[in-house]
Amino acid sequence: MNRYPRNMIGYGPNPPDPKWPGGARVAVSFVLNYEEGGENNILHGDAASEAFLSEIIGAAPWEGKRHWNMESCYEYGARAGFWRLHRLFTQMNMPLTVYGVTDAMARSPEQVWAMQEAGWEVASHGKKWVEHKDMPEAEERGLMEEAISLHEEITGAKPRGWYTGRCSMNTVKIAADLGLDWVADTIDDDLPYWHENGKTLVIPYTMDTNDMRFAVPAGFGSPTDFFDIVGDAFATAYEEGQAGRPIMISIGLHCRLMGRPGRFQALKQFLEQIAEYEDVWVARRCDIYDHWAEHHPYVAPGPRPSTMSREDFVAAYGSVYEHSPWVAERAWELELGPAHDRPIGLWNALARAFRRASAEERLGVLQAHPDLAGKLAAAKRLTAESSAEQASAGLDALTDDERKFFEEGNARYTETFGFPFIICVKDHTKASIMAAMKDRLAHDRETELAEACSQVERIAYHRVKDLLA
Repeated sequence: MNRYPRNMIGYGPNPPDPKWPGGARVAVSFVLNYEEGGENNILHGDAASEAFLSEIIGAAPWEGKRHWNMESCYEYGARAGFWRLHRLFTQMNMPLTVYGVTDAMARSPEQVWAMQEAGWEVASHGKKWVEHKDMPEAEERGLMEEAISLHEEITGAKPRGWYTGRCSMNTVKIAADLGLDWVADTIDDDLPYWHENGKTLVIPYTMDTNDMRFAVPAGFGSPTDFFDIVGDAFATAYEEGQAGRPIMISIGLHCRLMGRPGRFQALKQFLEQIAEYEDVWVARRCDIYDHWAEHHPYVAPGPRPSTMSREDFVAAYGSVYEHSPWVAERAWELELGPAHDRPIGLWNALARAFRRASAEERLGVLQAHPDLAGKLAAAKRLTAESSAEQASAGLDALTDDERKFFEEGNARYTETFGFPFIICVKDHTKASIMAAMKDRLAHDRETELAEACSQVERIAYHRVKDLLA
């Protein structure tokens, strides 16, 4: 099978109402990344110094050497930045989730104590603040297991959630395999969603409303930039919540970045701003998990066309195009993925197979369609789909004059074009079908052939929608 693993559709145009507690218009998740003491450093057994997310512009790893300024940047986060942020959030009684690197937490017992005394959730941020992208899966799994074990040793409890950040293609899968409640190594949605294991909730994170942009090229130039983007994100989310489409926003913080005095006021002003709203839910990520599990429990998906065998796919969808299972056979050969497990996606795959067929094959599909209200209908020899469709427009209950109209019209149409009159009756009434037959009899054959094919595709859309409802 030619299958595409990425999910490009998610909840689609109609995401669920998250039903945030108290009817909140938006959920806000603050995250404090605690990495200081877990970064690359030859003291930590690494080959070089750290070069990521610091005040040093254009930093590069120093092979086999300590980098005093880099270490100082990180140390500021532990020594001063953390406490400034801790005071702010505790004074304002706003909860948050800590992404804690376990090696860093092991070197910062007082900070961990303060996190727990404040009632913050302490999730795992991996054992070390290093890249996972080149790790073999077994190595990464072992490191993640070690992080969880050390996390429990440091905090007294296993982490409920996970975020690596510098992750690999296997990180989310491993986190789910390890039985964590939630994982955040994705930035692909505005709402949580269930991992395919049905137990782990994916709670998307963010790279835009994140103070890391103070330390990357083309990032934030001033604290005002941070205040503007988090403020605009909140405004958008709040407006959408008022319109009946609540979402969540994440705001990422780092002790060594936002903990600096020159940036701190932007965060303080934002917290003061949202504190004025009564219908905003500021939540830890474990709270979001608990809420989602209660109000949106995992439901096993229905038929998934992209995972079906050829035989099952054709058995399920071979009748969508009238008496033409070859359309489904060829659609199965296309590159299918999660987007094709929804009605529009599956319909599009079938339509592509029909459109790329030869002119003779498409004509064969048209000729396989029965006359509207014709002899096959009278003899009850239509397919189940055609019977239901014609009945939906009242074509199974015609007056004598109406029956005569369709008999004469069908005969004239077929004689003129070489295929029966086809129209998607679910889009019409009996009167509009009769009017369309009159109008289309005036078309030239090329125009009418294109119109008939378009109507076949529209019929297929309704059939697929019913099958995947």
